[in-house]
Amino acid sequence: MAQNKTVLTLLAHPDDAEILCAGTLIRLADDGWEIHIATATPGDGGTMTQTRWEIGSVRTKEARNAAKLVGGTYHCLGADDCYVMYDRKTVQAAVDLFRNVNPSLVFAHAPKDYMMDHEMISMVARAASFAFGVPNASTLPVKNGAGVPHLYYCDAVESKDPFGKEIQPTTYVEITGQMEKKVEMLACHASQRDWLREHHGMDEYIDAMKRSGEFRGKQASATYAEAFVQHLGHAYPQNDLLAELFGDQKA
Repeated sequence: MAQNKTVLTLLAHPDDAEILCAGTLIRLADDGWEIHIATATPGDGGTMTQTRWEIGSVRTKEARNAAKLVGGTYHCLGADDCYVMYDRKTVQAAVDLFRNVNPSLVFAHAPKDYMMDHEMISMVARAASFAFGVPNASTLPVKNGAGVPHLYYCDAVESKDPFGKEIQPTTYVEITGQMEKKVEMLACHASQRDWLREHHGMDEYIDAMKRSGEFRGKQASATYAEAFVQHLGHAYPQNDLLAELFGDQKA
């Protein structure tokens, strides 16, 4: 089991956590976990009408409000939307974040997804999860119990990789009882309804999120579920923590 009950999501944009793993975060919060929701960017590209500073301010406020619904804390690395890079600056910012938060459980984007911001920050999260306990990786102090955490990749958008192949999860978490609050969290990101309609042709992002939950729910014999792929590389924990916590709902 985890050494401490602290979970960190490091995803690309405000609302990514609410779409991809908020149901699981709600279950973790109800189980006494400390919740941290972090994004690489403030979402400063998510508009057709505002400046990057205007929309970034709006979206980070929305993210903080959503995190508060699960008693969580929101963090932002300050990278530029559409230009997230796997580079020294971004990895260092992530390592420092991990040092401060000291997570034992981490959620990242799928390694292969529709948008490069997602793929880049997925690699950054993987690097930081491995490195943050290394004393010389940061000038910040190493907290007690710091070590390689359980790392899970969230479902890709539309549950498929960039070539249209369905992602095969290792673990499902049923979120039927959490869907109402998950909707409430996603609804905090009101600025994105108009943006998604204009740029993506999606008029209702909440309904799209629900459809994804229903799709994975059918596979997990539930009404709604979230799907994950566990990172099982060398030095990472090999036990499926999510399955142990939430009823052995493995793929």
